[in-house]
Amino acid sequence: MLDAVIIISFILAAAGIGFFSTEFLPDDALAGVSNLDALRFVVAVFAAIIGGAVGLRFQTEYRRLEAQVRELPPEAIVTRAIGLIVGLLIANLMLAPLFLLPIPVDFSFIKPLVAVVGSIVLAYTGMNLADTHGRGLLRLFSPNTMETMVVEGTLKPASTKVLDTSCIIDGRIEALLETGFLEGQIIVPQFVLQELQQVADASKDQKRVRGRRGLEILNRIKESYPERIVINSSDYEDIATVDAKLVRFAQEINATLLTNDYNLSKVASVQKVPVMNVNDLVNAVRPSYLPGDNIDLKILKEGKEPSQGVGYLDDGTMVVVEEGSSFVGGEIRVVVTSALQTSAGRMIFAKPQASAFA
Repeated sequence: MLDAVIIISFILAAAGIGFFSTEFLPDDALAGVSNLDALRFVVAVFAAIIGGAVGLRFQTEYRRLEAQVRELPPEAIVTRAIGLIVGLLIANLMLAPLFLLPIPVDFSFIKPLVAVVGSIVLAYTGMNLADTHGRGLLRLFSPNTMETMVVEGTLKPASTKVLDTSCIIDGRIEALLETGFLEGQIIVPQFVLQELQQVADASKDQKRVRGRRGLEILNRIKESYPERIVINSSDYEDIATVDAKLVRFAQEINATLLTNDYNLSKVASVQKVPVMNVNDLVNAVRPSYLPGDNIDLKILKEGKEPSQGVGYLDDGTMVVVEEGSSFVGGEIRVVVTSALQTSAGRMIFAKPQASAFA
């Protein structure tokens, strides 16, 4: 209905302009016209056709603009409106002295021209600044709004978590949510989702499988925890890398960055962004074995030394058993003698229980 109203309005307006435009023709031109009403009708028809074309174009652009506005998050609409109002207010304050200047009559058109152009420029600048500093602007005007509190995690005892691409692909985030050890709102930025899709569309099979696995995991946790998992549409066109965008986004909403990327953890820590590294959590919850503890272990292979045997705990920790080469393929009880933490992980040294107490 609205589309028809727009087009018909343009047709009627153009037809009216065309009909009455004949009055502005020179008298010499009108003197040669035998039927002025017919001329007005013809001009009105042609003007109506042009008006219909312009109205159709206007209606298409209006619908496109409407679709873009609908896709914008509410906070973006609010901040842009505030930026527009502030820009127009500054334009009026700055341009008011212009109308007090004595300008010759021949150049009087300069005043409205500068006023219009200045208002447009400052209004556009205000909207751009609102896009860049929108969240800070919202907190400035209303620090206790519901959306701000939800985004910043202040409605919950735990801080908001921002998920990294590597953390989603890794898959352990799903187990953390199931066990209840991970609390608070969990946000997946749109640029992380785009990177995950690019990985899933990669030409290399191994990379493509990892990307698709990440999308499946994200869909599962989104279905299982619809109130906690939020897809945020924020993006930063002036920042090239996803890691830098993640740090910037976590800074703006005072969130904790959840990742298993060592380098990203260090970069975020340098910029004072709280970080939770899944690998650090896994290492922290591994069982701690002290000298003298007993372990039931299956010896899988021989070690570097002829008398050594090697087995692995359930969490992947390697156990080197002295005098264990003769037990390869079997399961024995061993006694821990020492433990070593290396850059590659933890390593435990042990002896068979029988020889340890011999």
